[in-house]
Amino acid sequence: MEVIAKAKFIHMSPRKVRLVADLVRGMDVAPAKAQLRFFTKAAARPVLKLIESAEANAAHNFKIAPEVLYIKKITVDGGPVLKRFRPRAFGRAGGIKKRSSHITVWLDERSGPAAQKGVAAALVSASGGKKGEAAAETKAKKVAPKKKAAVKKTK
Repeated sequence: MEVIAKAKFIHMSPRKVRLVADLVRGMDVAPAKAQLRFFTKAAARPVLKLIESAEANAAHNFKIAPEVLYIKKITVDGGPVLKRFRPRAFGRAGGIKKRSSHITVWLDERSGPAAQKGVAAALVSASGGKKGEAAAETKAKKVAPKKKAAVKKTK
């Protein structure tokens, strides 16, 4: 069952918001929310808020568990543009376009074995389980100082 949520008239350029939307498109909801919480772009905040709203809609209106949801589709469309002018040299005026965005997100349920795998992966990554520990060990091996081979000095 598809769940749709919309955020309209967001005072941010669609080009900037699309960068964030492209980051989370196709992800499960829990990892996408975690990713957006630590993303430094300002556009991450309205996208995160919209995904949380869609998740709440799914839970309340359709009784869908949040663990099986993923971001099926997310679009960012241009909203109305406010046109302003700034004075420039020699009596001219330079135009400024203050753009706005309409963001729409579609959440859907993962079905079959992919849903179970997604739920398990979300739970492991949320708890910082085996995958996190394995990655830390691999990184520690790469970073660990290597023994230098004996170099012969020639005179």
